[in-house]
Amino acid sequence: MMFRKARQSRIFQDVVDQIQAAILDGRIQPGEKLPAERELGEMLGTSRGTLREALRVLEQKGLIEIRLGVGGGAIAKGPGGEQMTESLDMLIRGHQVSLQHLAEFREGVEGSVAGLAAQRARPDDIALLRELLRSAGQCRQAGVQMWPEFVRVDEQIHMALARIARNPVYALILKTVHDNIQIYFNRFLPCGQDELEENYHDLKQLVEAVATGRSEQAIDVAREHVRRFSRHMEERKREIGLERIH
Repeated sequence: MMFRKARQSRIFQDVVDQIQAAILDGRIQPGEKLPAERELGEMLGTSRGTLREALRVLEQKGLIEIRLGVGGGAIAKGPGGEQMTESLDMLIRGHQVSLQHLAEFREGVEGSVAGLAAQRARPDDIALLRELLRSAGQCRQAGVQMWPEFVRVDEQIHMALARIARNPVYALILKTVHDNIQIYFNRFLPCGQDELEENYHDLKQLVEAVATGRSEQAIDVAREHVRRFSRHMEERKREIGLERIH
């Protein structure tokens, strides 16, 4: 049987643990519907109230989705990074994580990711990176009015490198950072033609280093890219601060 009677001494936590384990070890697949409340309650030997509380905890963890209406119920989602993303978002909005903190973190991690990508890239990975670079080039040729689109392609290149590195920890963490750093990009990232050219030049060097397997160069380019644009944002941040003072 998928579930057993929950231990009465710790029934609530036991219910959470059993359902969580069934999702994480693949007995319940993402997208699969859990048994109906009555059936699940009987399988676990618990009240409907306790079961609903347990399901709410699992929903908060991002392991299930509660759908209402006909055909609704508890649907397995599998592990994801939603909670990490939300936590970082709250830390940024609560002024506990600064632009400098993110820059310091990104410089190290994105350099490591670029180096691993250069070592592990396959022909189809390189083809994808070159296609993304081509899209970035089109945005560059169109000029600064395409800056938002250019920034999106820039992010796609960074996330592609994280996948090419073939380490899910890097991929998850970088997605979390990129999902949340936009608040700083929108406020402080300069978007003139000089910055557009500079950013494109960095991306071109980075893609070429990965495509040709030059790991050390990929590390250096990625780190300098993050360092330089973080410096641009810090300068812009200080300018805005001075404007407010005066």
